[in-house]
Amino acid sequence: MSHTFEELVAKQLAADAAQAQVQELRDAYGPPAERGMTGAQSGTYETALRAWRDLARDLQTAVSEYARDTGRPRAEIEAEVERAAAGTEDS
Repeated sequence: MSHTFEELVAKQLAADAAQAQVQELRDAYGPPAERGMTGAQSGTYETALRAWRDLARDLQTAVSEYARDTGRPRAEIEAEVERAAAGTEDS
């Protein structure tokens, strides 16, 4: 599947938002290793963590495909996507 640069930026923003959600839950509930979470809190945290991991994995796959399709280095594209996403968040 071919991706556009704009799609990569959107995927980066979604992964960043999911990561922020996980961090908010961790801040609110405490570190998961302490296991002071209630059952509902643990379920919410685990769901958010899985969503972040899935979005991050999808982003990495899309960046790799885009790099292959364009013949450019993956690291270069990843850096450009991160910069573009950061610029979008500042707006």
